[in-house]
Amino acid sequence: SKLREVFDKINNLLSGKPVQTEGQAVSVTQHPQGLEFVCYKLAEKFVKHGEGEVSFHHDSAFPIAVVLSGIWELHPRVGDIFLAHLHKKCPYSVPFYPAWKEGTSMEEYQRMLGYEVHDSKVEEQDHFLKRMSGMIRLYAAIIQLRWPYGNKQGAHPHGLSYGWRWLAQMLNLEPLADVTAMLLLDFLEVCGNAMMKQYGIQFWKTMFFIQKSYIPRIEAVTSSGQMGCLSRLKNFVQKCLRAEEIPLPKGILTPSFWRT
Repeated sequence: SKLREVFDKINNLLSGKPVQTEGQAVSVTQHPQGLEFVCYKLAEKFVKHGEGEVSFHHDSAFPIAVVLSGIWELHPRVGDIFLAHLHKKCPYSVPFYPAWKEGTSMEEYQRMLGYEVHDSKVEEQDHFLKRMSGMIRLYAAIIQLRWPYGNKQGAHPHGLSYGWRWLAQMLNLEPLADVTAMLLLDFLEVCGNAMMKQYGIQFWKTMFFIQKSYIPRIEAVTSSGQMGCLSRLKNFVQKCLRAEEIPLPKGILTPSFWRT
């Protein structure tokens, strides 16, 4: 009921209806660019939830994602702007590893890689990885979830085929230490089960490729002090291949959730 309340409020606002907030009624019709502004700020806010809330509480990816999925279906503009914000904050969600170009300052290049830079001080690696992880987890949750009270006649506005494309493109890139192993693990933990059900044997071939060919390539660029993420990825892939099953992600919204 709480999620429906949040969804209805956002949907009403985007539909031009007056919405009560902080004791006053607001409407996007009050300004000629009101709707554009709200779409922009709302999309930005969803990305901030990814790099903030989801990075600390992995389970929160699912309630946030299911609301965004429903809003995206009814208001495609929000989805487009969400992707723009996401790709800028986390280029790995494209996936894309920005290359340094001559004439680019180190500070500017670090920003392009997704690092936060304040007063020439770059955020710590652990904090950076946590934020990237939160955003990829949110993205991986969105591509598999539909708002259960929607129309459902049409296709998902940004469904699993985009996840398949992301995974294929990721495995065609030369891996980076730390980042690649973490993102692959996050992605597979969150939507590996949905991908397995959708793509069957093709998905298992990809998992086998990750184990036999791609993990050794990550190992080749990883120093002894950066093995944490890589070890977890190796164990996850190994367990899944042995069990021939990808576990359901922790915190997934089951049918029983919607009856509460």
